[in-house]
Amino acid sequence: MKFATDRKRVIGLGSARSGTEHFWTMTLTSVALMVLTPLFVFTFGPLLSQPYDAVIAALGHPLRALIIALMLIVGLHHFRLGIQVVVEDYTGGLTRKGLLIAFSIISYGLMAIGLFAITKLAL
Repeated sequence: MKFATDRKRVIGLGSARSGTEHFWTMTLTSVALMVLTPLFVFTFGPLLSQPYDAVIAALGHPLRALIIALMLIVGLHHFRLGIQVVVEDYTGGLTRKGLLIAFSIISYGLMAIGLFAITKLAL
């Protein structure tokens, strides 16, 4: 501790030891989104102008449903990690904790709802 600053000794707070993991997870999800986004656009894009029955038939194909599900999972996980950085940078105290919990609930809730919908449509 002889190299620590006076403030660090007094406050007693050091590294949270999660920055590297957060960075690599963000990097990994970014690379995954670089692959998944074009697949998603070319899979889901042509379905936008189709009638309901054609969309249901197209989503019944397992590969299309898998691409959409992966895009949903990876995209919302990347969103949660990104919004965590924004909240940690610009808020503090109880507001920070509340927003982190709220955004985690929102992102995992949207994942669950989306996966349920895709499963319901695909089966």
